[in-house]
This record gives sequence, C-alpha cells and structure tokens, in this order.
Amino acid sequence: MNQCPVHFIQHGKLVRKQSRKLRVGDIVMVKEDETFPCDLIFLSSSRGDGTCHVTTASLDGESSHKTHYAVQDTKGFHTEEDIDGLHATIECEQPQPDLYKFVGRINVYSDRSDPVVRPLGSENLLLRGATLKNTEKVFGVAIYTGMETKMALNYQSKSQKRSAVEKSMNVFLIVYLCILISKALINTVLKYVWQSEPFRDEPWYNQKTESERQRNLLLRALTDFLAFMVLFNYIIPVSMYVTVEMQKFLGSYFITWDEEMFDEDTGEGPLVNTSDLNEELGQVEYIFTDKTGTLTENNMEFKECCIEGHVYVPHAVCNGQVLPGAAGIDMIDSSPGPGAREREELFFRALCLCHTIQVKDDDDVDGPRKSPDGGKSCVYISSSPDEVALVEGVQRLGFTYLRLKDGYMEILNRENGVERFELLEILSFDSVRRRMSVIVKSITGEIYLFCKGADSSIFPRVIEGKVDQIRARVERNAVEGLRTLCVAYKRLAPEDYEGICTLLQAAKVALQDREKKLAEAYEQIEKDLILLGATAVEDRLQEKAADTIEALQKAGIKVWVLTGDKMETAAATCYACRLFRRGTQLLELTTKRLEEQSLHDVLFELSKTVLRHSGSLTRDNFSGLSADLQDFGLIIDGAALSLVMKPREDGSGGNYRELFLEICRNCSAVLCCRMAPLQKAQIVKLIKLSKEHPITLAIGDGANDVSMILEAHVGIGVIGKEGRQAARNSDYAVPKFKHLKKMLLVHGHFYYIRISELVQYFFYKNVCFIFPQFLYQFFCGFSQQTLYDTAYLTLYNISFTSLPILLYSLMEQHVSIDTLRREPSLYRDIAKNALLRWRVFIYWTLLGVFDALVFFFGAYFMFENTTVTSNGQIFGNWTFGTLVFTVMVFTVTLKLALDTHYWTWINHFVIWGSLLFYVIFSLLWGGIIWPFLSYQRMYYVFIQMLSSGPAWLVIILLVTVSLLPDVLKKVLCRQLWPSATERIQSTRVRGQDRLPELTLLASPQSPSPWAVWLGPHTERGTPT
Repeated sequence: MNQCPVHFIQHGKLVRKQSRKLRVGDIVMVKEDETFPCDLIFLSSSRGDGTCHVTTASLDGESSHKTHYAVQDTKGFHTEEDIDGLHATIECEQPQPDLYKFVGRINVYSDRSDPVVRPLGSENLLLRGATLKNTEKVFGVAIYTGMETKMALNYQSKSQKRSAVEKSMNVFLIVYLCILISKALINTVLKYVWQSEPFRDEPWYNQKTESERQRNLLLRALTDFLAFMVLFNYIIPVSMYVTVEMQKFLGSYFITWDEEMFDEDTGEGPLVNTSDLNEELGQVEYIFTDKTGTLTENNMEFKECCIEGHVYVPHAVCNGQVLPGAAGIDMIDSSPGPGAREREELFFRALCLCHTIQVKDDDDVDGPRKSPDGGKSCVYISSSPDEVALVEGVQRLGFTYLRLKDGYMEILNRENGVERFELLEILSFDSVRRRMSVIVKSITGEIYLFCKGADSSIFPRVIEGKVDQIRARVERNAVEGLRTLCVAYKRLAPEDYEGICTLLQAAKVALQDREKKLAEAYEQIEKDLILLGATAVEDRLQEKAADTIEALQKAGIKVWVLTGDKMETAAATCYACRLFRRGTQLLELTTKRLEEQSLHDVLFELSKTVLRHSGSLTRDNFSGLSADLQDFGLIIDGAALSLVMKPREDGSGGNYRELFLEICRNCSAVLCCRMAPLQKAQIVKLIKLSKEHPITLAIGDGANDVSMILEAHVGIGVIGKEGRQAARNSDYAVPKFKHLKKMLLVHGHFYYIRISELVQYFFYKNVCFIFPQFLYQFFCGFSQQTLYDTAYLTLYNISFTSLPILLYSLMEQHVSIDTLRREPSLYRDIAKNALLRWRVFIYWTLLGVFDALVFFFGAYFMFENTTVTSNGQIFGNWTFGTLVFTVMVFTVTLKLALDTHYWTWINHFVIWGSLLFYVIFSLLWGGIIWPFLSYQRMYYVFIQMLSSGPAWLVIILLVTVSLLPDVLKKVLCRQLWPSATERIQSTRVRGQDRLPELTLLASPQSPSPWAVWLGPHTERGTPT
C-alpha cells in the first residue's frame, strides 16, 4: 500500500510519487476505480454538481454506492491550475476511529479580507480504503495520513491463537513434568537410604574404586538424580506433540475435501489457512456474524406496496395470466376509484423522487439492472440497496425515475410523458429520525414535501390518511420479515418554504451542535403529513441461513449479529433469519433512547427486566428456544456501545461493562448495529475476556470484518462479493454462511473428539510404559537398571503404538455424520472442553497406574513361584521385562480398539498390524545374532518366553484384568448416567437409528474399504 503511485499537485502540475510520501495538506487527484490513499477533504470532481460516488466495502462491508459532496466554494475548480491557486485553511478534530463522524471547517480565502467559512462533515470526507466509482476524477486535500487514518485506527493487529486443547496439553505436561521430578527425587533419596548399609553400598562382587569413594556426595547425588531423570523421561510424551501436529495437518484436508461445502455458483470450496484450531471448531460458545453479504445476499427485491388499503404487486398473477408490470393490481378488494387514482400516482411519484439515487446510463457498470421491458439498461446507484429496490419496483408499476439534471429530477409516467421536478432540499436519513424527506417543486409551481421512513417514525406525524388499514398491512409484512417503509407528503405554500429555507440554512452553518440543530429543524418541518401508503422490500437471506442459525442455537451457541447497517434494516434481517422470533421481547440500548434517559438508568432498567426472567433463560443453556417462556433480544448501536465501554466519571470503569455483559448473558440473541470495525473487535474482546472465558467465533465477508475475525478465537471468512480480505485474514474460509453448520456441528465435533482421545491416550500409555520402570527400581537396589531393552524403549512410541492412535484421531466417528446434523444438541456434550477436564485426566492417569501395577506385579508373582520353562531354566530379568512389555503393548492397543466406534479395513489393518509387527520384530530381534551390536542380551529371550505355557496364560490373564475396569466403567456409566451421545449410540446399536437408503455419508458401521481415502462425498462410510 505504501508503494502505490499517487498523483500530487505541485506548482500547478501533476506529479507522481509513492503514497508513503503523502503529507497532510497535499492535494491529491484520484481517478475512477482507484482507492483513496489517505483520508481526504473532497474539494472538486469532474461532475458538474460537485458530487462523487464511492464504495466502502473494505471499510464497513457495504458494497452499495455512497454519494459525497465537494466543498461549496471549491467545487468549481476542475483543473490543476485552479486547484493550485486555492488558498484555504482547515480546522478539524483529532484522529478518531469512528467512520461515520467528522467535524471540521474550512476557511476559503479570496481577494476579500474575510475568509468564507464552510462547515465540513462526513459527507465531505473521502476515507482511505474506499474506492471511487462512476466519477472520472476528484481532487482532495490530505487531512489524515498513515496510521492516523480512520481505516488504520480500526485495524486490529494479528495475535497468536492457541486452542483450548493445546492449553490443556501444556498444563497436563507440567503435571507430568512434576511427576517425573518427583520420581527422580524419590528414587535418589531411597537409593542413599538403601546404601546407608555398607554391605549394600559395596557388595563383594561390585567393589568401588578409590576415586569413586572420594567423590563429593552432593555431586554423586546430582549425578544419580539426572540418571533417574533420563531413565524416567519417557513419561513425557514428546511424540504426542509430533502426532498432534500430524493429526491437525492431515485432518484439515477433510474440510477442503468436503464436496457438500463446495459452492457451484461461485466455484469456490472451503479453505483452511491454519490447522492449529481444528478442535476449537468443536468448542464454540459465541458466534459473532456480519449481516450484509454474510447472512444476506445483499440483494433487495421489491415485493409489494399498499396504497390506502389497496395492495399492488409487480407482475401479479390474475386468472392464470401474468399481468403487465405497468398495472397496479388490487389484491384485497376492488380497484381504487377515480378519486383515489390521484393518490395512487402521487404515491408512485413520491417513491420516484424521495431518494438519493444517482443514475448512470451504461450497459456494464457495477452490476447493471436492466429495465423489465428489456429496453435500455438503467443503473441506479445509491448508498442504500432499499432505495434501489423501491425505484426498480415502482418502475415495474409504471413510473420510471430517469435522472437528476441541473437540479431537476425527471420521471417517466404511465403515459410515457416526462415530468420534471426541481429538487429544492434533501432532509437526509439518520438512525435517530429513521426517515428522510425531499422538498420538490413541480412545473406548475406546486411545492411538495415527500417523506418516507419507518412506520414508528411516520405514523405519529400523520394527520390524515387510512392509517389503520396501512398499519395492519405493515405489521403483517414485518412479521414475515419484510423491510417496510411508510410514505407521506404535504403541500407547502411559498411562504412556508421560505421559512423552511431560513431554518435549514441557520442549522447547516452552525459550528457548535450542528447535528442537534439540524435534528430540531427537521422535527419542525416533518409534521402534519398526509399518509399515502407503505412498501415492502425483501433482503434475501442466503440459502439456509435461518436453518443454520436455528441449528446453532439448538447446539447451545449464542449468535450475535454485528453490522454497520441501520437498526431497522438489521432488525428485519434478524427476524427473517429467526435470530429474533415472534415472541422475542426486544430491548433497545440505542442513541435515541439515551437521549431520553441516562445510560445508568437504561442499563439498570434493562437489567431489572431480564433478571426477572433469568431463571427461565438459563434453563436451556442459552438456546432460548422454548416457546412458553419469555425470550429477550438486545439491540445496541455503536454510539451506545462507546458509552458503555467508556470509563465512568467516578472512576469505576468496569461497572457498566459488567452490567452490560449480565444483560447480554440473559438475552437469547444480540444485535449490534452501526458498528465501526474496531467496535466489532471490542465486542468480541469484551465477551472473550469475560469471567466465563467462552470460546468465540467471528464470521464475515468484508475487510471491515477483519478486526473481529482476528480478535476471535476462531475467525471464518466468507468468500463473497466484497473481496478476499476477510478470507485471507481468517483461519478458515467458506463459500456460504450455511456451511458453518457442518463445519461446527460435524467437523468441529469430530476434531475435538479425536484429539481429546489422542491427548489422554498418549498420557495413559506413557504412564503404563514408565510406572513399571519406577516399580522395578525397588527390586534392583535403585541402580538405574532399565526394565526394558533399549530397542523397546526407542520403538514403543515410534512404532509399536503410534499408528493406531494416529489413524483413530483421523477417522473416528463415534456417531454418524447424519446424526450430528440431525441432533445439534449433541454439540453440548463436548462443550467447555468436557473431555479434557481434570476429572477425565485424573481417571486416565489412574487407569494407567492401575494397568502398570497389574503388568508388573502380575508378572512378578508368576516369576516368584515357578521355573516356567520346559527344561527347568529360570527366567532372567530381560525375560521379565519383555513379558511386562508384551502385556503392555497388547493392553494399550486393545484399549484403543475398545474405544473405536468407526471400523474400517484401515483400522483393522493398523491395530492388528501393529501387534503383529511387534511380535515379528521381537522374534527377529531376539532370534538372530546381530553383528553390529556389542551385546546380545536379547538373544533367544522372546522365543524362550513364548515357549512357556504359563507365559501365554499370564499374557492373556493380565491383558484381560487390565482392560476390565475400563469396560466396567463404560457399561455402568452408559446404564446409569448416559450422555446424549451415548443414548444415540445405544439406539443405533439396537437398530433404531436408521439412515436413508440413498445417503452420501453412511453411518460408521461398515464402510466401503476405499471410501476412507476418497474424501467426504463417497458412497459409503468416510472420515470427516
């Protein structure tokens, strides 16, 4: 970015330099489709009206066009020479991250002594990262550069992410390190206690040399301690970390190979940018999602309009025929009479005039929208997709907006006649008023004020019209999740308009409290209106977005929507995707409410409301799906959030945050609207660092979502229409929001189950391995003598027991894929790191200690009472160690076989193949005199052991006894305290869990031998 070429103006000429050389005060020229290199005050453009259009998809996620306005006194400067002759000073606020707010003023000096002072607002500011559209070129002066730009202030630095499983592994490793040190200390102390008797320290067959007798006692003790550390160091599962990394890397391919997560429309499949967080997908408790382009397709469609009780639907079907779009179709009663015809046309004119749309006649500009009659391509450009949908919809009903030219708006009526209206004033939309208005003058001299806005904003200002009929239709459409707007108007006398002009001008030039004075002026102007009708627009949700959110809520995951969009727009989407339900009571923490009450009062009032019902909300682990109990949905905007996060004046900075968090915990869903990118990250961080420390996931599709994607434990980018910055900065990327369901409920579930078993199993088998070595020291005078041969010590973790657990951790499916999708609640069984809690860890460790005691003392008592060989020979210490090792290898391998639910030919091959490999290796290792070895202590040992009948009996008996406690525990727990997963497994075993005959992903019963390696879309069983 710093190396990009930028055109400066120096001495009346264009000079090309690198953007890193930009300085505040430099005048920059930007051409169409170029990105602004810094924050600029808009001076002039190639358009005669001094406007330009920009897209801010990389900033706030909105791909629609926004109109910005040049400074009134500089918009006529179109050449480099004109700009170079400009003398002005700019005063503005300090850099701040709020994308939607800017306050400043420009003093333009001319030949006169007093400068002309003009206010500067966000409409005059061109932000770094935004792109110029449909404007040939603009000139602007650099106001914020480098790290002071609003985009840079919203940037969230990338931090190292570690999964909860990895953290648990490290804690367990510290525990085992303490056990290792304890073992070494105990053995060192006991060794010197044992050697306190002279005959034990120096037996006749092992006398010490004089130098050994004179060695320092402390040095000898340290040497012995280190020797015991080396002897017992195998209890630290170093190979576990290697296996875990292999499992994560290889397992990540199951996501990229999943054909169900491939989107044919875009030709995109899922991406895995890091494999370190696979298991974290199975631990998510909070999901923070963007709205535009993530939940929705950002594609608005005009559905209907209601005029005085009559409903008009474009291309409605009547008597089996599709009627032309130019005809209004009454879907309720008879068509309006002649008297109502005037109101009908006035309504359509209002929709054609009350907007901020720009028109460009071009066949291929940023996704053209062609007129329904197949004629000329008509591209409407607006900051609001709703406005475009309304103008396109009314076009199909007979009225077409043509252009704004020389201050006149032109429309084409049903008779193909062009009507011209002079645009006098625009009363812009804002989230507090929730409406916008235009004042226009017809050719006949009549002055109209047309107003459109939310029903709650329009109805109180109406004095005439069929309010009840229109209100009923609006409420019906709102329940269906449609975005509704009401339209009203009033005629203005010339003297009324003059008063309005004076009022507006005084408010516009005010430098102090400008927004407040404008709001007061708008309040006085927009009253005593006549209601015309209402419109309904559908913001199409992405396919299966509502089903996905419902499944995630059933899984116990809380879903928050964080968006830069308006509150009404976002709330309508939340209803459509079933985040808010018909019975959900909405709680507002918004700027509008905070103007009426203090933040303290609002928070305590909301807290009192939700805590009254807190018992009912916690009954379902956050799902909030019970129809008979009250659910709450919270709506908060960016300005209110800033006040919540701001330290209190009395210095108790954390109190409001805790109160806010308490309210959020008791709400089934939260909607955060008008959020700047950094505020999205602040919300995620606030939840992430709360006292429960929940696992968070953020998903979005635009560069404005990068901050929260980087902040969350898991970041997922949607490969959408707004570039690939989100996908590039995410941990995982998916083509559509619906794919999140399978990624979490199936892939995440399996990843966590597999790796948690892998971690516990490694600690277990290393306890089984080393604890007999520890016990052996009590029988060999603490002489650091090894129980096992060095080949066994080396190959235990590398060859004999490594492949079965690796294959288990890649392929295990404790329940079928279909079951996990059908029963989202199974996700709760593994929540809160359930399989790596201390209770489970201690159980596995104690099981390993028990098995080690059985191995050692079972073999010891057998050796103590019998000669065991056919020729009367007594077994030696290497035979004893080999017997213990053989029982151990068979036990830990069969323990894994007992835990396996998903059997394929590869599982059979690896598990039984590992045991066979151990036997063959031992036969070869002890059956041949190896010339490269300096010792032959294992020669014939294994063969001699197998030639003994009691040895065979002991191996079978000890393996059975070792496995018995775990089998009993499993049986008792399943019978007395079964989990939801275990109940599903039991019904499957009884044959009640039937899958459809034609399924792409079969149950883990008897898969096709080759299905394992063909990825997740093979005909029969497969790992996921």
